[in-house]
Formats: sequence, C-alpha cells, structure tokens
Amino acid sequence: MKLILASGSPRRRELLGLITEDFEIRVSDADETVPENIPAEKTAEYLSMVKAQTVERNTDEIIIGCDTVVVIDGRVLGKPSSQEECSDMLSLLSGKTHTVYTGVSFICNDRTHSFTAETKVEFYPLTQKDISDYIATGEPFDKAGGYGIQGKGSLLVKGIIGDYFNVVGLPVSSLKRELESFIEKINR
Repeated sequence: MKLILASGSPRRRELLGLITEDFEIRVSDADETVPENIPAEKTAEYLSMVKAQTVERNTDEIIIGCDTVVVIDGRVLGKPSSQEECSDMLSLLSGKTHTVYTGVSFICNDRTHSFTAETKVEFYPLTQKDISDYIATGEPFDKAGGYGIQGKGSLLVKGIIGDYFNVVGLPVSSLKRELESFIEKINR
C-alpha cells in the first residue's frame, strides 16, 4: 500500500522517514477551524482527520494526517501569527508544565483510524530577554506553542515526560505500531 503524508512539514517528513522511505507528500489545505465542542486534548486528533480528508485519495492509498497542539490550563496554543502573540505564548509557558498533543489519522478506502499521543513539557522560568532572544531567531513561528524543542527552543525546556518526537511533531514509535495494526486490519 502506498503511504501519503498529508503535511508539508519538513520535520514530519524526516520523522516518517525513520519508519519508511516509501511515501509521498500531498500537502493539505484544510480549514483548521475547530468547533467549540471539541475538547482541547482532542483538537489535534480532530485536525489530523480534517487534514487527511482534504487531500486527494486514490484506492489502496493510506493517507496520514497529523496535527500538533500545545495545551496549557485548558487553552490550545497553535502557531503564533505575530511576535506579540509568540511572546504571550512563551510567557504563559514560562516556569510551567504544559501538554503537547499530536493527533494522527489514517484513511484508506472506507476505513479510518485516529489516535493521540501526549507528552508533558516543563519550561524553565523565562525572562523577557530569554523570550525576546528566542523570538529573534525566527524559529518559533511555524511551531505550535511558539517553540521548537529540536532547535534553540530546547534551551527553554527543563524536562519532558513522554515521547520527544511527539513534541517535534510526529510520535514515531506509536505511529509505527498504529500503522502496522491499521494495515493488518485492512489486509484481513
């Protein structure tokens, strides 16, 4: 079966490459508006299915949709759209523990499957200078919560509990197992 990653993220492309080199990219142009009745911890999974559904599908292809969100105090933090919004996000995360959720959805023919991976991330207390210096790198603007753990954002992180790669944007170990199970069910 042909695998299609419904994401333009270079990080997700690299991480899926740890599982298999045999996949194609089809970038989703999904509307990422989330209905108000979706709980914060299910937002990423909801969006992953929306993304998987919006790419062109052919018979016997497995579409993989993904989305990552940061949640703190019940509030979902997506990608910051301005320096001010990014500063507000990082100030909110400063000295606290938040949760990173990555939702992954598979679609093949008439079958679907979704799951969510969860990782706790604790930030050091940040000064305004820490925040300004990090924003000046330009790194945070395409990342949920306004930071990238795989880059200079690692300097903000005190510790994590859970899958590191989930915070980067794709829970590789869980994805491999869930995908194998999904393929097995399709082939029955």
